Amino acid sequence: MTNTTENKFRIKNPVTKRKLEEYTLSSTLVSLMWEEPFYSRIIRSLNKIEDNDIPTAGVLIQNGNPTLLWNREFVVGLTPAKRKGLMKHECLHIVFGHITDRIKKPHLIWNWATDLAINSLIPERELPEGGLIPGKALPELTDKQVQMLSDKEVQQHYKISNLIKNLPKEKTSDYYFDVLISSDEMQDLAKELGKEGCDGQPGNPGDGKDLAEIYKEFDSHDGWDELSEEMKEIAKNKLKEIVKDAVKECNSGKGWGSCSASLQKTISKLLSKEIKWEGILSRFCGASRRAQRISSIRKANKKYPGIHPGITKQYRPMIAVYLDESGSVNDNFLTKIFSEIENLSKKTDFYLYRFDTNVHEKSGFLWKKGKKIDLQREKCGGTNFDAPTKHALKNKAKIDGYIIITDGLAPKPAISKGMKRCWIISEKDELIFEKDKKDFLVKVKV
Repeated sequence: MTNTTENKFRIKNPVTKRKLEEYTLSSTLVSLMWEEPFYSRIIRSLNKIEDNDIPTAGVLIQNGNPTLLWNREFVVGLTPAKRKGLMKHECLHIVFGHITDRIKKPHLIWNWATDLAINSLIPERELPEGGLIPGKALPELTDKQVQMLSDKEVQQHYKISNLIKNLPKEKTSDYYFDVLISSDEMQDLAKELGKEGCDGQPGNPGDGKDLAEIYKEFDSHDGWDELSEEMKEIAKNKLKEIVKDAVKECNSGKGWGSCSASLQKTISKLLSKEIKWEGILSRFCGASRRAQRISSIRKANKKYPGIHPGITKQYRPMIAVYLDESGSVNDNFLTKIFSEIENLSKKTDFYLYRFDTNVHEKSGFLWKKGKKIDLQREKCGGTNFDAPTKHALKNKAKIDGYIIITDGLAPKPAISKGMKRCWIISEKDELIFEKDKKDFLVKVKV
């Protein structure tokens, strides 16, 4: 631990020497453990290092380990509620992979974008001073700050403030980055703060040196872009395991604390990328019969070489997906499956249908490459696996195989003659019958 004579991030409530000496980070973590099981589990998995060279707090990979750095004066100066909010904020940087993702440039705009995404999910009363919140204007400039800035910079501030005020909540970092980067004022601010010597020390109006103090952030993003690609992959796996363990602990009975249902689904969707069933589906879709004939000058025409272009064939599987509308099919399980289908739709076309005792053809649609759809179940009746089997065989002229997403709780259907069939169920579920030898079975972790 190093010492510093001054913390640039001023605290409204003065911190006495006694408070500084008596405070322990563990007191905040114990409170978090009782109130916020999800965030507490993540924090417990991190190395926690007091470091007064960092002005506030931050998470990063240090010496190969996920690490929380914190400044004593800054943390002690916060209220207990804001300390909790700070811990949530740092945990969500880990959940969303910000510390291992490739940083977009300008860095300032990417930093703002990640904070806007995270602070959408934390109650405003828990956010330390300086937290960017979508839908809320930036703080008004004080008379002293107005004197520090040029007229152009004052106008720039209020245009940026109005931009933040009109942002919707609970969007991704990429969404906020795209909106911010389209603003000329944000680009100018990023250039000014990126200039050498723009360190927040007092300067003349318009020279940009006071901007850093006005637009300070309450946590540090330093060290995020300093890992090699190999180390990033190792770190990503470590962080994913930390988040996965936290989810498992919450689902075991401890509950999720203040995490909303939508956040829980988002986390489940992020973790779905660990499901390695794309290779299984690739095997399932292999030997595809469907081909598109395309002219190609790179391939010689066998009949008229040098006169007409040749013909090449592009294979793109067409798979029918049947969703069991049974009420016992878990929503988190479906979220993972749909996330993976979105990924696979880059290489495969899917027809998606819902079914219970019958296939609901009117609800079917073609889910093509890049099309993202928020699927909601419409019915919760009984289940008959013969319904999708018969429907697929009836339409075998346009599909190469079919997938049944289910909990497995229905009698065995007829053999799928001449058509490949794949069952996708949760690892917690079982088919109540022995699948046919030619059928595929994919069990997904939830």
